[in-house]
Amino acid sequence: MALIHPTAIVSPGARIAETVEIGPYCVIGGEVELAEGVKLVSHVVVDGLTSIGEGTVVYPFASLGHRPQDLKYKGERSRLEIGRNNQIREHVTMNPGTEGGGMVTRVGNNGLFMMASHVAHDCVVGDGVIFANNATLAGHVHVGDFAVLGGLSAVHQFVRIGRHVMVGGMSGVENDVIPYATVTGNRAHLSGLNLVGLKRRGFSREDMHALRNAYRLLFAPEGTMAERIEEVSSQFRGVAPVMEILDFISTDSSRAICQPKLDAGA
Repeated sequence: MALIHPTAIVSPGARIAETVEIGPYCVIGGEVELAEGVKLVSHVVVDGLTSIGEGTVVYPFASLGHRPQDLKYKGERSRLEIGRNNQIREHVTMNPGTEGGGMVTRVGNNGLFMMASHVAHDCVVGDGVIFANNATLAGHVHVGDFAVLGGLSAVHQFVRIGRHVMVGGMSGVENDVIPYATVTGNRAHLSGLNLVGLKRRGFSREDMHALRNAYRLLFAPEGTMAERIEEVSSQFRGVAPVMEILDFISTDSSRAICQPKLDAGA
């Protein structure tokens, strides 16, 4: 049977698994679903059509599933889906989707969301991500697996962040970021590849060498981007991480691709 502190308020209709722990002064809405092993430490508020996956721990003063911060939202029954084994720290906020974005916000598994980070309406966040303190997403952002967002970073609406990306602290990201890259700056620019992250994730020396060379070719000053993409595709055909970058660039997006400064290297 779930352990529910006597000061917590759990609305009738909420689906609470038997191994859930709900600490002091939490408030749970009537359409919330908490899976096995979920722990709400204290003072957590979960509302709306929100589901939280197995083993996720939510710390004090987090607010999950409340009305999106979007003036176009008219009360549609949109959802927030949070995956397994996440650590959601103090004052984190996550909002459900809207009619204009597919009606759902999705957060993957095994993420760490540090203090006061924010996932806005209609975002899709992958597995194994790290959001440092006060990292924030505007609406409709897609974040790939194992991306790291530094403290006080902010991502513009509709931007795509590729897998294994490192966003430097206090960076403002206005354009799409290719997989495996690092971006920094007040208006973020590419500053090379996330080599430290790739080493930690066990990427081979051969793949990392190919990525470095492909990066230099893609963002060389000579020729057009289309010409450089064709050259990279020809030289690195069969190298999966490089092909992932080319697929990312070729995908339709409302945002441009983030570029390096003219004097930036890999």
